[in-house]
Amino acid sequence: MMSDNSGQDGKGKSDARLVSLDMQLKAARKAEAERSGQDQAPAKGMRQGNRVLTELIAGPAGGALVGWVLDRWLGIAPALLLTCMFLGIAVAFRNIIKISAERPD
Repeated sequence: MMSDNSGQDGKGKSDARLVSLDMQLKAARKAEAERSGQDQAPAKGMRQGNRVLTELIAGPAGGALVGWVLDRWLGIAPALLLTCMFLGIAVAFRNIIKISAERPD
């Protein structure tokens, strides 16, 4: 049987080349994480932008859906659809104004 004489028994001194390689790998991983933005949480400004986008989509869409259902239920053509959609737009803009008053820090 051949003995494994690699010199890496875990008890001796560590090889300077391996230590150097390990440090280079850690630095490269850190630089890549910083470059790609994976080491940071999303900025508050980005979260506010997503909230504004959600309000712009959900407000009119929700109002239109509620208006469409009420129009079908009550049998009056597009009156409630348009009314609820414009109310949804108004509520969305009101919420966007509130969001924009917050400080992004």
